[in-house]
Amino acid sequence: MTDDGPDPFTNMFEAPAKLARTLFAPLAEATAGTPLSTEDMRHWTEVGAKLQGMWLQYQTEQLADPQTLAPWFDPTRWMQLAQDWYRQMPLADPAQQQALVQDGVALWQQVMNQYTLGPDGQPGAKDEAELPRRDRRFADPRWRAHPAYALIHQTYLFLAERVAEMVDRMEGLSDDKREQLRFTTRTVTEAASPANFPLLNPVVMERTLETRGENLVKGMEHLLADLRRGQLSHTDASAFTLGVNIAVTPGKVVHETPLYQLIQYSPSTEEVMETPLVIFPPWINRFYILDLNPKKSFVKWAVAQGVTVFMVSWKSADATMRDVVWDDYVRAQIDAIDHIRARLDVPSVHAIGYCVAGTTLAATLALLHRRGDQDKVKSATFFTAQIDFEKAGDLLNFVDDGQLGMVKALSADGYLDGRYMAATFNLLRGTDLIWNYVVNNYLLGEDYPAFDLLHWNGDVTNLPAKWHEQYLRDLYRDNRLVEADALSVDNTPIDLGLVETPTYVQAGKEDHIAPAESVWKIRDHFKGPIKFVLAGSGHIAGVVNPPDANKYQYWLNDGEVHTLAQFREGAVEHPGSWWPDWIEWLRAQDGARVSATGKRKPGGKGDRTIEDAPGRYVATR
Repeated sequence: MTDDGPDPFTNMFEAPAKLARTLFAPLAEATAGTPLSTEDMRHWTEVGAKLQGMWLQYQTEQLADPQTLAPWFDPTRWMQLAQDWYRQMPLADPAQQQALVQDGVALWQQVMNQYTLGPDGQPGAKDEAELPRRDRRFADPRWRAHPAYALIHQTYLFLAERVAEMVDRMEGLSDDKREQLRFTTRTVTEAASPANFPLLNPVVMERTLETRGENLVKGMEHLLADLRRGQLSHTDASAFTLGVNIAVTPGKVVHETPLYQLIQYSPSTEEVMETPLVIFPPWINRFYILDLNPKKSFVKWAVAQGVTVFMVSWKSADATMRDVVWDDYVRAQIDAIDHIRARLDVPSVHAIGYCVAGTTLAATLALLHRRGDQDKVKSATFFTAQIDFEKAGDLLNFVDDGQLGMVKALSADGYLDGRYMAATFNLLRGTDLIWNYVVNNYLLGEDYPAFDLLHWNGDVTNLPAKWHEQYLRDLYRDNRLVEADALSVDNTPIDLGLVETPTYVQAGKEDHIAPAESVWKIRDHFKGPIKFVLAGSGHIAGVVNPPDANKYQYWLNDGEVHTLAQFREGAVEHPGSWWPDWIEWLRAQDGARVSATGKRKPGGKGDRTIEDAPGRYVATR
């Protein structure tokens, strides 16, 4: 800024300082230097007292009924995380400090050059102001309207960028330690965003003045409600009811064990494929991600294609499941397969395994092959499932000895509370799944949206402690599933190299839970024919992408390729959903059709069933 006039840096911070005085010091003078009215002072005093009273009430409740909150919700854990991170970073290096200062001064000058002083001596943005760095957290024009806020968020982005570069340049780090430090760095810098602090966020400051602090009161209500339930809210849970507006595809529970219920869906066509389909969803989440509503439901769509669909609904773990291990889930998959074969009098089934249930399906196939029972499964489909965990992504940051010890300590009753896993998955996309909601719902006081997918995401399930520890240790950390006979299931050594079942593998291009490069590696281990499809989007939207939505795309490559990079290089892009490609592939495995009569219609004459879909298990916490 080259205009003559008052010191620009003084003017630069004057506006936010005035806002801060107005909101947090109501007894001080107002922005124009005029004392606040008696009514304003009383109002702001009441707002402050209300906020304080709400917080004190919550603290009193905690003293009366103490709860062991997840470490993810404990502020002391975050402070310790930041301290540990700082000790690992070379921030005290004088050369690093000098370079940061020099580059920082240059950045400030670059930002200030985008502003000019107005006739009133206040700085304002030039008509075509272009700031050096962009980020969607600061997309609102108010972040650029005044140089104070521009400098705040540009400096933050600059520092976050440089700190990330330090991690990349640090010497003496193993690959896994560097990845872990990258993850921690991203976690710390996401938490430190100025968007997350009321005094530094112009959108929050303006909303606070407009509503006279009511946004903060409403935000405090949201915060305390989440603290009481021990889980961050993403949506209005009261807007959804199982069997009413989610998980509504008609069907019956036809089989039940202490570990799972088996749902058979009612046919909607006169003829169906002879070979039925059984879907194994992950027990980390509820099965109805595949039956959200009629427009998004994979189940309803598959039924409409003439497929007899069975769905496994896993029980959320409780103390009675303290001895459940991975073998039990493999045996459960085989039990479901055998029950379907007997119920419909068919020799085999098609099977789908989603995420962790896909990992387990791979072990199930290996076990069946070792026992000579491989013909029970005519084909296998894997939704974003990993069997080789060498490149398993950010979740590898949670499987060192310290993390495994913490998980064990949190599972004293024999199961891990699902809220812990929800917090872990939220951390993988902290900006989108944590801090975005902190700003919108805690600081701006906005109402929660009624979004079915987010409701499902927060409908957590508990996990058997022994299984969870075994899974993280043997698969994620030690990657033993891909070693021939390194693991035994049901007292039988398993070897993925025996599997010859025709297989369809779907991976998500932007999947942060099961990275496409990791899912691809199933091709390195199975012997049978494999068709690989790379779908647009990620772990959920990449799977739940109905054809009528006309969203995303998928890629196929029929050439001889050996790496995902080669696949991508020669892949052909197809618009929309990959579901039609899958059903075409499935029909190619078995074209026989039968009438949708008898037990193909669950609950018909003479067919005893347990209850209507979606069943009891999906509703238990």
